[in-house]
Amino acid sequence: MKDKLIKLLDNSYAPYSNMHFACIVETKNGNFYEGVNIENASYGGTICAERNAINNAVSHGEREFKALYLMTSSDEICYPCNICKQTFLEFFDKDVIFNIMTKSGKMQVLTFEKLMNTTFTKEDLV
Repeated sequence: MKDKLIKLLDNSYAPYSNMHFACIVETKNGNFYEGVNIENASYGGTICAERNAINNAVSHGEREFKALYLMTSSDEICYPCNICKQTFLEFFDKDVIFNIMTKSGKMQVLTFEKLMNTTFTKEDLV
């Protein structure tokens, strides 16, 4: 999965923050859907990699998820923002596993409950 995420990071469009994210969601049917963050000069038009991957899956009729794999180009682990967490609440059961990693190799595996207690702040953008 790591190699797929590294390759997918190249598709990220982040000219404003220079923070690149790639995400793959795995469905309970065993299918995988990809997404990257796509920034916009109108910041509200930006979409996170996580929501992009989930929207891709839902667009293909998938609504039951098993795992989420998220990679950042940063050297530090970055957790999903609260808009993404709201989307997780909409589509994920509490048994979804989150695999959060950096391109350089750091990794954390979190349960739904633990992930929901993380934060993404302005300090993550440095």
